Amino acid sequence: MEAVALFSFEASEADEISFQKRDIIKVTEMEDDSSWVTAEIKGKRGYVPENYISLLPYPWFVGRVSRLEAEKRLRWQDTGVFLVRESESAPGEFSVSVSYGERVEHFRVLEGGGQYCIWDETFCSLNRLVDYYRTHSIAAEKLVFLRDAAASPHLLPHPVRNPYPNPYKTTSQESLLSANLYSHPPHHEREPSQRLHEPVVGKPRLAHALCDYTPPHTAHLHFLRGDVIDLLDCSSSLAWRGRCRGRVGIFPPEYVRPLYH
Repeated sequence: MEAVALFSFEASEADEISFQKRDIIKVTEMEDDSSWVTAEIKGKRGYVPENYISLLPYPWFVGRVSRLEAEKRLRWQDTGVFLVRESESAPGEFSVSVSYGERVEHFRVLEGGGQYCIWDETFCSLNRLVDYYRTHSIAAEKLVFLRDAAASPHLLPHPVRNPYPNPYKTTSQESLLSANLYSHPPHHEREPSQRLHEPVVGKPRLAHALCDYTPPHTAHLHFLRGDVIDLLDCSSSLAWRGRCRGRVGIFPPEYVRPLYH
């Protein structure tokens, strides 16, 4: 999964990685009882302090859910409604469960070398894989495009904080299965990270773009889905002011999700 850096961090150990505030970080492993997560930044992997980052919201990831439970949640949903879960048969791997209406199909996500794939196309994160199959058929025998479900309390549970993506691609599904995954010492052997002593603020400083926004006027801010926006003024309920890609402008608040820390 992906996260945004809330603060800059300078690595002090060889197995840690440095990053700057607002960097997008790929989280590759996360455990409930640890203050450190394993992540990848610009091709380098290592530990980062959990309290320095904020996971970007992806409600389709449901964590440890069984195949049977996934079928129960998805059956009779519209074709293409999906969820991503940790594989029941292969711990640490992932499956995409997709509704075909009267039945549910399961697609195993193969990993190795830092990338993910279901068929021939490979991606640097589960997020990119999901986005691709929203506009390209995930099924070979018929056209099935991933789509979000209408709000439904029984489909997606509360937010999860379980292990997230690990490795990525090679050249074929067979080689992916045998790819050597990145190894690291147990989390409990590390010292807990110290928290930054910054004043607690009631207003968000950053926001995550939920969809593309094409401005009708030059005073508005253009951004794309997934962009991280600096929030400069959130006092109005009709329009917020922010900075993205070096430009400043206003935009409708419903296009973004604030990131609190």
